[in-house]
Amino acid sequence: MYFGTNGVRGKFDQLTPELTLKLAQAIGIYLKNSKSSSDKVGEKPKIIVARDCRMTGELLQSIVMGALASVGCDVLDIGIASSPTAEFMIKTGAAGCIIVSASHNPPEWNALKVVDGFGVAISHERGGKIEKLMEKISLAKWDDIGKITKYDRATLEHIEAIGNAVNREAIAAKRPKIVLDCGNGTACVIAPKLFKELGCEILTLNSHPDGKFPGRASEPSEGNVKDLVALVQSSGANAGVAWDGDGDRVIFVDEKGGYVIGDKVFALSIIWKFNSVLARGDVVTTVATSKAVEDVAKSYGGKIRYTAIGAPYLCEEMIKKPAAIGGEEVGGVIFPEFSLAKDGFLTAAKMVEAICQKPLSNWLELVPKYYNIKTKIDAKNEKTKKQMIARVLKYAKSKKLDYIDIDGVRINMKESWVIVRPSGTEPYVRIFAEAKGEEEAKRLVKEYEGVAKQK
Repeated sequence: MYFGTNGVRGKFDQLTPELTLKLAQAIGIYLKNSKSSSDKVGEKPKIIVARDCRMTGELLQSIVMGALASVGCDVLDIGIASSPTAEFMIKTGAAGCIIVSASHNPPEWNALKVVDGFGVAISHERGGKIEKLMEKISLAKWDDIGKITKYDRATLEHIEAIGNAVNREAIAAKRPKIVLDCGNGTACVIAPKLFKELGCEILTLNSHPDGKFPGRASEPSEGNVKDLVALVQSSGANAGVAWDGDGDRVIFVDEKGGYVIGDKVFALSIIWKFNSVLARGDVVTTVATSKAVEDVAKSYGGKIRYTAIGAPYLCEEMIKKPAAIGGEEVGGVIFPEFSLAKDGFLTAAKMVEAICQKPLSNWLELVPKYYNIKTKIDAKNEKTKKQMIARVLKYAKSKKLDYIDIDGVRINMKESWVIVRPSGTEPYVRIFAEAKGEEEAKRLVKEYEGVAKQK
């Protein structure tokens, strides 16, 4: 199985040029045969192709574009662009997009992230259908291959749309000072221009594209953004922002230098959204998201709908039944009226709009505080993983606990929760626990580690 939680991912000796060719051809055939809002009689399907800054990106993108054209798809080449930008452009009438990006992974990794014409990312399950198409590729006739067209306005159009989605006048009047840590990724090509145009005073870190990520690791974890925290504090900035390699994940730093983890970014986004609208609606999130998100949603009368972990499952749930907002614990937020992409740039613009009313640290006071503890258990194989999850499920049923078994088993308690789930890519079973107190979170991890391991 090539498709994981969100696309096909691997190092260069795994995601090889040969495999990339076959995958992209099969993806093109799949998108051609899929019903979408872009269907036009007599026209070839248009597929948007973008890449991040990784060293293997240009090579793999060239192969992807040629492969798509070879099966009769037209290609819109938007070059180096963020994932949110590529996904935003689908609404221009595309049958889907392929983004050559391994997101937050180290520089030696790359991936093909695939999104259909409705803006829904291709899941592990739908990816299986694409893999079957790889077994027999049907090429277009020599005189019916697709055309490849370069388009250099995608990022500019994305910037303009974000500007129209926030209060430009309020931001320009306050002129907040924002530190942008672009992480040498695709944020470099959009963030500085976006926040200048919004009227912010900006300072930048790691703002030149470099596929080796020399400034910091691509994942904007607390340990990786120490320079951002220091610059926010030393410069007297109103806030700091950092993105991962393709810009779908975002974290904040408040004016005091406090790191704002992804769960809290999502909780804040719900507050900002629900403060500005009357029809608030449901909130869609994954089973690994902090209870702070549920508490915030309920305080506004919103209902939480949980999904398996991964952007495709969020998108599928939001298409199945409308929701006001979606997101996950890593700092990816979906504003469905804008697109079904986790858009780290729109989320950051919403934050800047909010801090024109009051400091970020004050907004954070509205988010309930929880402690989160994580561990993992070695699992020899898939059978071992299934046995561990089965023990936890049996335990939950026998104790008549409140549980969700969408992706592993999540046990919900009044002021805490714990999830035991199999890793999708490694030989581990992971345990996350969250509680109002750190000791209680540790106790839950220990308890459920024992349940999973018991013979």
